[in-house]
Amino acid sequence: MTFQGFDRITTQPDILCGKPCVRGMRLSVQRVLEILAENPSWDDLRADFPEIEPEDIQQALAFAAATLGDDKIVPLDSSAA
Repeated sequence: MTFQGFDRITTQPDILCGKPCVRGMRLSVQRVLEILAENPSWDDLRADFPEIEPEDIQQALAFAAATLGDDKIVPLDSSAA
């Protein structure tokens, strides 16, 4: 399942117990934030996870910010994904 406005953030029950992840990879939004909190270098993050793209990082950060805001994040209908 993806979220409205976040086409690179997915959630699937069989991947990391349904945590929001980057493009269905076993890399959660939470882990991206933890890594960037320790070392804010996108280049270092991409060196450790070469499959991640700059747009993935941007959406992970925007998704995290949106979950802390007043806006509601709406899952898209899984049949439309």
